Amino acid sequence: MAPEMSGLQPSLARMLARVIDARDQKTAKAGQILHDEIGQILSAVGLHLDVLRMDLEQQAPEAAGRIGEIQGLLEKAFERVRELSYDLNPNRAERAGLTTALHRLVGECREASQRKIRLLCDASVRVSGPAATAMYQIAECALSNALRHSGASKIEIFVRPGKAGAVLEVRDDGRGFDPAEVAANPTGLGIPLMQCFADRAGLELEVESEPGKGTIVRVTLPDTGA
Repeated sequence: MAPEMSGLQPSLARMLARVIDARDQKTAKAGQILHDEIGQILSAVGLHLDVLRMDLEQQAPEAAGRIGEIQGLLEKAFERVRELSYDLNPNRAERAGLTTALHRLVGECREASQRKIRLLCDASVRVSGPAATAMYQIAECALSNALRHSGASKIEIFVRPGKAGAVLEVRDDGRGFDPAEVAANPTGLGIPLMQCFADRAGLELEVESEPGKGTIVRVTLPDTGA
């Protein structure tokens, strides 16, 4: 069963929403600056170098070769700027698609943690807009909790159609916990944060766990018939 979230203090919920909004605004602005300003500057420098290299190919081939090497380094810097811009975009799941964003997240977590993480996405599921962002944020939070606190050796993420809409699940085989005890004595912000993400996008969140039997975080996008 999911921990009962109705007892979450309204003031804490509002505070969480404000913190999330402020963080998203700052990261979005930083990502936009990287993409629009720094990226354009690097592109302009690359074009000027390209013209200079072509001018020197006949007269000073050695210098032209050096410029080509500089262009290679510049391209690496430009690629890194694109990656950072993507990472800082709070709406990456809306822009790139939920499946693409999750694949990138799982790849990064596999590399950083050396844990077994499996992602299975049904190609028929389409989630867009704020719901895609919220599902991604919940998956990111659930995955982080599983890696940091559960002691899990295996984590699975599923995106599939459900009886009444799209469903995302994050399952781990970790130590689990007693949902009633967590609800009565909350010690962290993991579940309240996920609930906040879900509420803001009109999603339904369930957290199922039992000591010694792992945890399932399930978020559902109801089918509104639209």
